[in-house]
Amino acid sequence: MPGPKHQSFRHGIHPPEHKEDTAHLAIKQFPFAPLLIIPFSQHIGREAVPVVKAHDEVIRGQLLAKADGFMSVPIHAPASGVIKNIGLVPSIQGTMVNGLYLESYPASTQEILEGNPCPLDAGKEEIIAAIQNAGIAGLGGAAFPTHVKLKIPEGTHVDTVLINGIECEPYLTTDHRVMLEQTGDIFTGIRYLLKATGAERAVIGVEANKPDAALMLKDNAPNDLAVSVEVLNIKYPQGAEKMLIKTLLNREVPTGAHSVEIGVIGINVATAAEIGRLLPHGRGIQERVITVGGNAVNHKGNYRVPIGTPLRFILDTVGVQGTLSEVFLGGPMMGQAAPGLDIPVTKGTSGVIAYSRDKNAPPQKIYPCIHCGRCVQACPMLLNPSQLGLLAKKNQYEKMADEFNLKDCFECGACSFVCPSHIPLVQYFRIAKSQLKKAQAA
Repeated sequence: MPGPKHQSFRHGIHPPEHKEDTAHLAIKQFPFAPLLIIPFSQHIGREAVPVVKAHDEVIRGQLLAKADGFMSVPIHAPASGVIKNIGLVPSIQGTMVNGLYLESYPASTQEILEGNPCPLDAGKEEIIAAIQNAGIAGLGGAAFPTHVKLKIPEGTHVDTVLINGIECEPYLTTDHRVMLEQTGDIFTGIRYLLKATGAERAVIGVEANKPDAALMLKDNAPNDLAVSVEVLNIKYPQGAEKMLIKTLLNREVPTGAHSVEIGVIGINVATAAEIGRLLPHGRGIQERVITVGGNAVNHKGNYRVPIGTPLRFILDTVGVQGTLSEVFLGGPMMGQAAPGLDIPVTKGTSGVIAYSRDKNAPPQKIYPCIHCGRCVQACPMLLNPSQLGLLAKKNQYEKMADEFNLKDCFECGACSFVCPSHIPLVQYFRIAKSQLKKAQAA
């Protein structure tokens, strides 16, 4: 297979990949937890509205909560069982949010309830509605409602659907395995996506550390489908949509704009696979593939995990060694550290990465900025993370946004990774953005 031929984006880094532990491991079905924790908001936008009540019996795949308007997606039962309670449930943000507790039936066959199939020759609006009804939000981690992204503004033309199979985050190999094992679902999903957007072609981007996945896609691409597979040099954060568009298409998304404005729709490869897997059967999403890894995990692997599975059950099932110190939902670069082990897997969870450390080791010390410029050299958005960090410590959040383009930061973590003073720059930037949102709301 020919090697990479595309010119990459500027800056970026090359962190250790840590993919060798799970890249070769086939996807396995994860067992059903006795109690599933299901937030009504697992996506950007309005939370879903429950249509069930406490003590109701439900079937796997049944609608639990309906979408509250266009900027929302429904929630489906990840298992057959009984609703124990509807109220507040823990979230990755460390707060309690609206949701429900579902007690799964241990003796159930867990067959999936099917609805109305969406044919491949359906119209644009029918496909977009079917994707919303399936409850699909971006599985790459952003959890943006996919049907909203596919609703092209009037007067705008999209020529390319960009399928993101980069998966540059360390440890994660879920997209890698999906490309190998759900190749047919991906191409079916692309057919729906091309029809929904009116785009002329699809391009699948894969990094060079997944040659088997790239070859599998190339060898199985249907002759009647306008799709190509492009292999790219390895660099983090190439999986970020703006970076991938620049690398593959040599187009730049302007500040404050969306990719649709330059004729591109970006879709994660696992999201495309779920569209191809669910729509022909009229099913709702009730599980997703995640990578479970990190030095604390005994049985690392790629698992199809029911949505709502608590972290505690996952770690108990795979086994943990040493003193557990950190657990990330997603990868260690852009993922979020879990505030507790009762946090559930949601639609946007691409991985569970658990670390153990010597309990006697001293905590990592943060030193003052030495103005070395490494963060500036690493930032793919050509920002000045050092200056942003100094302003953040002084709570000068508006200046960060107005004069130093804080909103262009997509929190890839490259600056924190290279900082010799161990300054948690990304955490500072997240706090700054949060404070700016609160100020705007007030």
